[in-house]
Amino acid sequence: MKAIPSLLRSGARSRSQLPLLAVVLLLVEFARGAALVSFLPLYGTNTLGLTLGTVGAAITAHYLTDTALKLGIGYGLDRLSIRTVVFVGMLVSLAGILLLPLAHAPSLFIAASALYGVGISPIWIVCLTRVREEKRASQMGTLYAIWLGGLGAGPIVCNIVLDYSDRAAYLLLLGSVAAATALSLLLGGRATTDSAQHVPLRRQLPVLRERLRAMRLLLPGMVLQTAVAGMLVTVLPTFATDRLALSGAQYSLLLTAGGVLTIGMLMPMGRLSDRLSRHRRWFLVAGFFAVAASLYALSFTRSFVLCVGLAALLGLSYAAVLPAWNALLAAYVPPSQKGLGWGMLSTVEGVGGMIGPVAGGLAATWRGEPFVVWLSALLFGLIGLCYGFLPLSEAADGRSKLSE
Repeated sequence: MKAIPSLLRSGARSRSQLPLLAVVLLLVEFARGAALVSFLPLYGTNTLGLTLGTVGAAITAHYLTDTALKLGIGYGLDRLSIRTVVFVGMLVSLAGILLLPLAHAPSLFIAASALYGVGISPIWIVCLTRVREEKRASQMGTLYAIWLGGLGAGPIVCNIVLDYSDRAAYLLLLGSVAAATALSLLLGGRATTDSAQHVPLRRQLPVLRERLRAMRLLLPGMVLQTAVAGMLVTVLPTFATDRLALSGAQYSLLLTAGGVLTIGMLMPMGRLSDRLSRHRRWFLVAGFFAVAASLYALSFTRSFVLCVGLAALLGLSYAAVLPAWNALLAAYVPPSQKGLGWGMLSTVEGVGGMIGPVAGGLAATWRGEPFVVWLSALLFGLIGLCYGFLPLSEAADGRSKLSE
């Protein structure tokens, strides 16, 4: 009986921490968007005099450390406090930012970007572990909106500041990371229940292997859908200007239309997904089919108004997919291994994110940007078709016995 008040207090702390986690996530993603899209390319070439090849290698190094450390960070979250893991990660990221002004050598610039990638993973995995399962899609819709909002606002604000001063832009980036580091000291608790902290690794690995076997039909789709998104990111700017004949301002408006609708609809779609949880697979099927149809139509249209409408449909479709997809994955995470489980799934998705840009660039060189858009539409359609037939309902069965 004494355990009941303790569990209630733990649940209350979990819920009360979500707003603080959301603020830290916003600062982290704002800094990430500002750094990768705007600051590192311009600061590296214009201020430090580095080549675009070095900048590209630095951004790749950032994503490599972000992805490679996810599994280890997840394991650490199951054994250490959230404050410890997030604060240490943010300190390493802060060191990477502080190293940038001294990084005149390509190796130092790449190392600074890689260090910066270390602190990105912990906060997102913590958010995944602290969401309430009965409202996962709704709360994940909110977190996804914060994530996308930060990523989108970062480059916009940074570009404006860069027009006036490189130093001011650097201080903006440094201030965001420093603020996130300071706020991480206010975090408390653990990613999993207290009784799960002492489960040895030799008992955790068989359970994770069991989960991977259970979701073996989903693993190719996990890698493929993030890879296809990465392919599109590589070719969309040149596709918009060369194939669609859009100006820079029109392309920005196109991205804004899709981004605003995605962010605005993530929370309503998340709530609807929770309300219709038994039919969640159809959010994925309809969402991926709509993405495929929009991309295919986009490759043939020449009307700017129609392009904006298709971008808005893409945003709506993405908003339908993200919360439902996260709720589906949650069924495969053992309750007593949330940190390690979400770290494992994030690593799998991260592999697709690393493959996609390279594959998109090679395919565009081989057959051109329109071919990459058509191929992406086909692959998204196939993913939606697969989700219509995969036995997703089995995911909720056979939870880990470690929680007993």
